Amino acid sequence: MFRNPVLLIALALTVSVAGWGIVDNQGLAAFAAREVEIMFTSRGWFVMLTASIMLLVCLWLAFSRHGAIKLGKQDEEPEFSTISWLTMMFAAGMGVGLLFYGSAEPLSHFLFIKSNEPPAIAASYAMLLTYFHWGLHAWAIYGFTALVLAYFSFRRNTSQLVSAPIINIFGVNRWTRAAGGLVDILSIYAIAIGLAGSVAMGVFQVQDGVAMLFALDTSLGLALGVFAILCVSFIVPLTMDLSKGMATLSNIALLIAVGLMVFLILCGPTSSLMNGIVEGIGSYLTKVVPLGFMTYTFFGEEVRGWFSAWTLNYMVWWLAWSPFVGVFIARISRGRTIREFLLGVLLVPTCFSILWFGVFGGVGFYESAAGRLDPTIVQTNINQTSFLVLDNFPLSSLTIAATVVAAFLFIVTSVVSAAFVLSMFSTRGNPDPSVKIKLIWGVILGALGLVMILSDSVDAVRQIIAISASPFVFIVLLLMVCFLKALKKEQE
Repeated sequence: MFRNPVLLIALALTVSVAGWGIVDNQGLAAFAAREVEIMFTSRGWFVMLTASIMLLVCLWLAFSRHGAIKLGKQDEEPEFSTISWLTMMFAAGMGVGLLFYGSAEPLSHFLFIKSNEPPAIAASYAMLLTYFHWGLHAWAIYGFTALVLAYFSFRRNTSQLVSAPIINIFGVNRWTRAAGGLVDILSIYAIAIGLAGSVAMGVFQVQDGVAMLFALDTSLGLALGVFAILCVSFIVPLTMDLSKGMATLSNIALLIAVGLMVFLILCGPTSSLMNGIVEGIGSYLTKVVPLGFMTYTFFGEEVRGWFSAWTLNYMVWWLAWSPFVGVFIARISRGRTIREFLLGVLLVPTCFSILWFGVFGGVGFYESAAGRLDPTIVQTNINQTSFLVLDNFPLSSLTIAATVVAAFLFIVTSVVSAAFVLSMFSTRGNPDPSVKIKLIWGVILGALGLVMILSDSVDAVRQIIAISASPFVFIVLLLMVCFLKALKKEQE
């Protein structure tokens, strides 16, 4: 592991960020905020164009003759059942974010938009934007990255490194080795930073849930206590086979999430929720492509700032996670056709996200209109929003506890899958890295997560993640070129 120069450079980079965050957390957050603002101002259009191109290419591939190509040998069967494949993929790609932003994001957009639009229009557009952020574009970024890596690994027998397609297509020379090494370094760095940020956000939410359940004050000490329990919890799954540890935890977490959603539909304003979901699906399907090219060029500074803080931030967040989620999804997708793979990756998580935000966002709006929820909570303590929504329903202690457990399990599955991917990178693409290496990466990810927790700011966490993702706007396009060239050769 430690004889790999690419790994050593990536470790030095991530450890430097961790050290900077511990010594001068505010300085790191300020630097990230400044650099992200420059990036979004100068290249925001390119981020949106890249995400939209990836979605359109995925749709074309799914319905083209290339869709029949199998990721592996023609007689190979999938390693995992379809249900386990989808739950592991979903837990790695979204997980705790759904619990964190379920009600909070629609309400945040609503508060901003209603200053210029009637409440009904503001609520509808808030839901549309939330679906857009968590829907097809996000999963196209994940899915295309995963598809490229799976194709080259299972059909061309390359390693599952992000650099492998580049070297395979352009040959082995000093330029491709240098470019490949740089790509792998940036991949390791982006995975580590992106995962650490999600760990911090999950810990913030679990902390608020525990505080509400046991009438405690939220504090850094409580957050660190949750973090310590988390670190102990992910050790056991790291020592187990992927099909046992990760699959089991993912299935349990998703089952709890589905149970919460069904509970709110049955116990909440069912008719209102279902009306909103049906309306939201129609609005999303008709506007998803135009929204992908929307940059708010002729709007004021306030609107462009909101666009940067939400839409652009999400797109680069998905890009930051693309090497991690891409490698992980590729690893569990052997034996599936390109069509089956892309339709599964794009449609199933998107449909679940629409249902999830339709329910939690719809309940948030309903409770706010009834005067039982102050929507400005998202501006003062966004971590608490989902719990305050649940507190207005029967069995609130049980549902809040279930949300805490689900959030905790989603964090554990994210750490386990990220440690697995980083261990693969550390062993030059070994699909079954040793337990020792996975545990080492678990410790490193824990240290980075601690840095993010010490920032005590969701906005700072998001900005640090965003700055780690900036190179991937270009890397994913290079992977696209490699993949399309490979498909052309295969059809000749």
